[in-house]
Amino acid sequence: MKHQIYRNSGIYTFIWASIIFILCATPGQYIPSASWLDLLSVDKFVHAGIFYTLSTLFLVTAIKHNQSKATIVLYILICVAYGVSLEWMQATFFINRSADWQDIIANSVGCLMAVFFYSNLKKWVFVASKT
Repeated sequence: MKHQIYRNSGIYTFIWASIIFILCATPGQYIPSASWLDLLSVDKFVHAGIFYTLSTLFLVTAIKHNQSKATIVLYILICVAYGVSLEWMQATFFINRSADWQDIIANSVGCLMAVFFYSNLKKWVFVASKT
């Protein structure tokens, strides 16, 4: 699986970004409501995890192509901007959805977590590239 993600990281990044868009664009009445999730703030962990995954896929692509640190920063900024823009679209365009500034923070934290684990990711990519 590692080798598959390494080889097709760009495709997986696009697919994952599309899945995030579809989830965020889903009308509110089709999203199950579970008040206990709100109490545990699981929703924020889900947001962070989704954007951690997106950022990590971008970083795998950057490492694979030996891209500069400036490009890596750009990728992370793109992920943060994507999270912000999706929240904005939920407030303005998507049916029965609303924006939440806490979701923006959770999305951004997920992106920054990927940066935090960057050195471990480089090791993982190195191993994946050799198999």
